[in-house]
Amino acid sequence: MKQHKKKQKKGGDKLAKKAAKVLAEGAAPKQVADHHDAELVLKLYDLRREGVMRASRDAIGKFFPKSYEELAALTKPEHPHNAAWRQVSSYFEMAYSFARHGVMHPDFLAENSGEGLYLFAKVEPHLARLRAETSPYAFANAEWLVEHSPAAALRMEVFRRRIAKVLSGG
Repeated sequence: MKQHKKKQKKGGDKLAKKAAKVLAEGAAPKQVADHHDAELVLKLYDLRREGVMRASRDAIGKFFPKSYEELAALTKPEHPHNAAWRQVSSYFEMAYSFARHGVMHPDFLAENSGEGLYLFAKVEPHLARLRAETSPYAFANAEWLVEHSPAAALRMEVFRRRIAKVLSGG
């Protein structure tokens, strides 16, 4: 049994190292926003208005994990908001991949899709453990955006303060 756990941990460490390398990669950021960026942002906005997506965003918008255990519970299939979690988190990760891979200007995207950064700010205190225990790639694109976009970094500071206030009961 101990042998299996050692093997599993060693394999997990290799996966974590590979994931860290992939997480750091991305294409050269697009230098200037253009009408293609605007078209993509408008399409993303339209998709956010779809009924199921709107209900999922509402459920996740009200979720403020105070502990890793609360976040981990949400990731379990039996949690009533698990489908909403998967829909909203994967939607914004998809959107942020556009910037990470040079399809869209990072600041333009950050200025027009802060809701995903707000979710990332809620998860960020638990990110290392979430990656270790659930998915080594969790929120890779949101993290990349914050590290490569001054607009995203600024929004994250605002969101971190807002979330701290909510969690403190203020």
